[in-house]
Amino acid sequence: MGEELTQRPLEFNGSIRIEARRERVTSETGAIVLREAIDRLGIVRWLAPRLYDPRDPALITHPLAELLHTALLLYAQGWRDEDDADALRDDPAMRLAVSTRRGVAPLEMRPRIEGQALDRNPLHPDGLASQPTMSRLLSLMGGAGNCAVARMAILECAARRITMMNGAKLKYGILDVDSLPIEVEGHQPGSAHNGHYHARIYHPIVATMAQTGDLLDVRLRPGFVGTADGALEFILGLVDDAERKLCEKAAVRFDAGFPSEDLLAGLEAREVDFLARLRNNPVLDRMAAPYLGAPPPRRPDDAPRTWFHEMSYEAASWSHARRIVLVVLERPEELFLHHFWIVTSWTADQIRAQDLLAHYRQRGTAEGHMGELMDVLAPALSSAPRAKSHYRGQPVEPHDSPCDAYGNNEARLVLNALAYNILHVARLLLEKATQEGWSLRRVRERVLRIPARILLHGRRAIVAVAAYAARTWSALLAQLAHLRLVES
Repeated sequence: MGEELTQRPLEFNGSIRIEARRERVTSETGAIVLREAIDRLGIVRWLAPRLYDPRDPALITHPLAELLHTALLLYAQGWRDEDDADALRDDPAMRLAVSTRRGVAPLEMRPRIEGQALDRNPLHPDGLASQPTMSRLLSLMGGAGNCAVARMAILECAARRITMMNGAKLKYGILDVDSLPIEVEGHQPGSAHNGHYHARIYHPIVATMAQTGDLLDVRLRPGFVGTADGALEFILGLVDDAERKLCEKAAVRFDAGFPSEDLLAGLEAREVDFLARLRNNPVLDRMAAPYLGAPPPRRPDDAPRTWFHEMSYEAASWSHARRIVLVVLERPEELFLHHFWIVTSWTADQIRAQDLLAHYRQRGTAEGHMGELMDVLAPALSSAPRAKSHYRGQPVEPHDSPCDAYGNNEARLVLNALAYNILHVARLLLEKATQEGWSLRRVRERVLRIPARILLHGRRAIVAVAAYAARTWSALLAQLAHLRLVES
């Protein structure tokens, strides 16, 4: 605000003039509707009081709830770094959306000298929090206690959305568990080069609700750990929380990197049903060999065929035999048959082999949702334990405060997962209103990142959105109005 823009003629059209004006124009209009979703879910009201805030109340300019709004809305709108809060500190839509104050007070502009506000009243924040303040939020949330509470907020958000939109808990829930590589720049603490992914990564474990696409939990892990490292503790805690808040009975589904005696036996001891793919090994290859001969001929117009063979198998590391199913696939234009194995706790009387395959193939949808977290939100895990020497071009005083970079990166990942669930609410409401599919990227580009002018009329702020978005916004706001939370 206040920058002068020198007018220069444009070669292709000399009639065009470009000016910078003190008008309340924004491209972050979606932050307002996302804040409405956050408030209707009540998730920040649930989270903020449960976090330990060590700051001196007399020196607080931005309440904790306001900082949480800022982080969630920045990530949801596509801004990945804390520096972006500085760049958007005067954006009118963001100021309205993050503030805990009502009315038009968040839009009040105080006179500044060289970027510093003259009015230092801590009860009147001047725009969004600065980058150092946002970094302190991550440090605050990176502690073990606060991070655990923030992880609980992910499932709490999903449970509230499901209850509000469905009217009740689900009868049955399928929890998809997987690991994800998050590539990092530099030598972030805990990151490591992973030969499988050919990159320096963190290797978090993630869970989603299969039927609905909501994220349920995420835990940051070092880059050198195996796929199933810590999976049993992660899954058992998740099942307990899911059955308390999301569904009456939960089962778990995972890929070939997870099955081990410890995990499978731990799930069986707790009577948690599971379905997973098994990695091929020489013993399984010998068991499959009699069923992999040349298939009988078929007519050219016939669809590719699939065969199933029920077996019992006890790996050398297993404590007892378990039900496995050999799935043999015929692929067009290929001479030889393909195959893979599924292991499950369900008996053949409970679920037929054909239904098991259909059940397992639904993991593709879950992987798509996890892919959106990585592609659309793209968490930037870039905290490093080094002191800042300059801020806004000016040197800063050195300090000895330690930085838990690993904890900060986990806090950033958890907040991104929570921002995903907020975006997912908008996506589902748009799908309900328009009767068509929406990706998170389409939601952001077509609905959230639209231009608007904010006008002040007395005590009201009028958000004038671009006319082409009016129909979609009207449908989304109408759906939001139906969301009602009954808080216990």
